[in-house]
Amino acid sequence: MKSPSVLIVDDHPVLLQGCQRILEDMGIKTVITARDIVSGYRLFRRRSPSVTISDLSFQGNNLAGLTLIKRINRHDSKARIIVLSMHSDLTIVSRALQAGAKGYVIKDASLNELVEAVKQVLAGQAYLGGDLAKKIAFAQIGTQREPLADLTARELQTLSLLAEGKTYGPIAADLNVSYKTVVNTCWQLRQKLDAKTLPELVRTAVRLFAVN
Repeated sequence: MKSPSVLIVDDHPVLLQGCQRILEDMGIKTVITARDIVSGYRLFRRRSPSVTISDLSFQGNNLAGLTLIKRINRHDSKARIIVLSMHSDLTIVSRALQAGAKGYVIKDASLNELVEAVKQVLAGQAYLGGDLAKKIAFAQIGTQREPLADLTARELQTLSLLAEGKTYGPIAADLNVSYKTVVNTCWQLRQKLDAKTLPELVRTAVRLFAVN
């Protein structure tokens, strides 16, 4: 079995070194680093890492990492990508998951969260950092309720793929889950978003993810 490898894309050298040490300590023998999204994409194409960890903000472009995630996902829809970012706004998290990220960790989280994220994503699972999950769970202010607040990472990913017009089969393939899992997830989404039918759920998904 091929030993897992990880590509880290971030323009902060200290963070690159720190992440590399953490990954090596958890047994990842091959850790590749890049300082910008162009180099990151080239290294992804050349080395095909098991997991890619990317920041969202790079010098000169606040959300350039979203472009990298989309490019990687277009090249390989099964790519395992984890966002490691200071951004904790739910809209930005949703955009990252929609772009193709399988995990999201806030930079000020504990080191154990990054380790857990890599383990989960390597296993084909979605991951949201603990502090972020709490924020989503309590993202209710006054009488206005955030429609995405109660959704899990898997539900957010499924909803974003529905917004792209994908059906159950392609969604199952993209998320590396069974067809039945997608059916069950969509049923849960209908309950949470008060959608009576699948077409109504799709219309809701398009509306919620219509953020440029």
